Amino acid sequence: MPPKTTCHLIRPENSYEGKQGLSYFTGIATETVGSTGICMHLLTMPPGARAKAHMHESHETAIYVLSGEVHTWYGDGLEQQIVVKAGDLFYIPAGVPHLPANLSDSPASAVIARTDPNEQESVVLLPELDGLVA
Repeated sequence: MPPKTTCHLIRPENSYEGKQGLSYFTGIATETVGSTGICMHLLTMPPGARAKAHMHESHETAIYVLSGEVHTWYGDGLEQQIVVKAGDLFYIPAGVPHLPANLSDSPASAVIARTDPNEQESVVLLPELDGLVA
């Protein structure tokens, strides 16, 4: 008989360094609660923080910005840009290259949910795109 599943409470007190070059608060993932279809965590980007260009090969991402604003470049050559502000929801389809950066003088915080329950498993770094954004 398979083990019984149950509910879990996560208090995001610990953090880890993601492949993207940012520090994430530990959240819901296969590694923490045994989730099989989703991960969700908190991210606070200090002023001037910038991720490495990357994509999530087979997984969608949904972001809700709690505070601040984040500039995000996206597309095959990072040719498109959007500013996502507190209260905005932002969707990134699977396989779309993107690079978020906090260009403001204040921290920016967001809740991030992804259809990759292993959090970092589908992260594909795209170093050839990093230099396209100043």
